[in-house]
Amino acid sequence: MITIPLRGTTIPYPIIGRHGASQVVIRSAYKGTGVIAGGAVRSVMDALGVKDVLAKCVGSRNRQNVVKATLNALSKLRTANHMARLRGATTINDMIGSKNVTA
Repeated sequence: MITIPLRGTTIPYPIIGRHGASQVVIRSAYKGTGVIAGGAVRSVMDALGVKDVLAKCVGSRNRQNVVKATLNALSKLRTANHMARLRGATTINDMIGSKNVTA
């Protein structure tokens, strides 16, 4: 089982997954866009409940490899809090380096 972080009804950032000769590029999309993807990727996104996403298969179009490449891409996704912990920051603001500046 893998946990897939979502931002609303889409993924948080673009990601590339690979398996064999198949490569899948998955990008977040605005609300209301829908699932713009081929058959194998569309099936995975529908099963996950992702409503708005853009995806493109590059290389081999073998359904099994495309599904495995899609799952590879989705397994690489991380939440902002997880990335902050990996970088040793206590909050997301510490991670991005934002400062309170008054004029």
